[in-house]
Amino acid sequence: MMQTLKVKLEPTPEQVQAIRETMHQFNAACNFVADRAFELRTANKIELQKVVYYPIREQFNLSAQMAVRAISKTCEAYKRDKSIKPTFDPDGSVVYDQRLMSWKGLDLVSLLTLEGRIKVPVVICEYHEPRLNRIRGQADLIFERGEFYLCVVVEVPESPKIEPIGVIGVDLGIKNIAVDSTGEEFSGDGIENVRSKIDNLKADLQSCGTDSAKRHLKKLSGREARFRRDVNHCISKKMVAKAKDTSSVIALEDLQGIREGMTVSKAQRRKQHSWGFYQLRQFVEYKAAIAGVPVVYIDPAYTSQECSVCHHISRSNRPTRDQFACVCCGFSGPADTVAARNIAARVGCQPAHRGPIFCGAASPQYWRASCPPIHWRVVDL
Repeated sequence: MMQTLKVKLEPTPEQVQAIRETMHQFNAACNFVADRAFELRTANKIELQKVVYYPIREQFNLSAQMAVRAISKTCEAYKRDKSIKPTFDPDGSVVYDQRLMSWKGLDLVSLLTLEGRIKVPVVICEYHEPRLNRIRGQADLIFERGEFYLCVVVEVPESPKIEPIGVIGVDLGIKNIAVDSTGEEFSGDGIENVRSKIDNLKADLQSCGTDSAKRHLKKLSGREARFRRDVNHCISKKMVAKAKDTSSVIALEDLQGIREGMTVSKAQRRKQHSWGFYQLRQFVEYKAAIAGVPVVYIDPAYTSQECSVCHHISRSNRPTRDQFACVCCGFSGPADTVAARNIAARVGCQPAHRGPIFCGAASPQYWRASCPPIHWRVVDL
């Protein structure tokens, strides 16, 4: 499978100036191409190249291949939504392919700039070193927080698919980010404390409005996103490691479109919509693919209201958010763990073997033929 690595560059002050100038001219050329694309209402890079190739080479002093890359980048952005004209920040990414970039060992990269080719040192860590000899395709040069990075695509070998003998179901939520069917919880309490602290600090600095406060706000920019990404990496790593050690399939909830049908109070909106469950899902997918662990997606409907013993479904089974108590058979336990077990049980469930019992208003039309539909697919990256 292909994986993107973010590699830090250490250019000299002279090289920084050359790279920044190249970056500005490249993105100015992209804006020029975007104007013509929006005017002609076309995202066909072959047709656009006939119109803008020579003007952007003369006006922005770009090399032939860099002009082609600017046209291609603009077309890809315009294809996403043809109702609006894309705009590019002066410090936006620059696309480097094999004609514009070459590696001189693992700690030095040659980049084409407006002033010619420069050799820039690369910071190599233990995580990057065994992967950089498998670089494939193009790379994006980006500028973040005063530093230059190369986002390179590398080919990562996948482990042979394991023969699963069990299933680990995972229930996702707000109070507990994830709970698996073995009972392990990844609590969201500490996460919410950090997020609240960052939000309160931002509010205080914004109300202050001094130059020092603005500098502090700029320093805080992206901190929550980086914190969220780190937590999701840690959770997904533990999930995949447990699944591989126990030869199990990972069963996740298919939460696509889940927010559209949910209503929460105004005070809960930010908490409800800010955590990156899709990002967590992506991390689990690629880590599982590398480890050879299958991942399946299950329809989450009524997993929190169904008894994992007698399969009775009722809202009354959840007297509180944290506690599950079946009104039919008396089974009780942690609500999130019960939901995770229901998710695991739906993998490979056959309608002839089980049928849930519904109670009063909890009887949904969704559950046809007296058995919950089994929607799942195996992710094979």
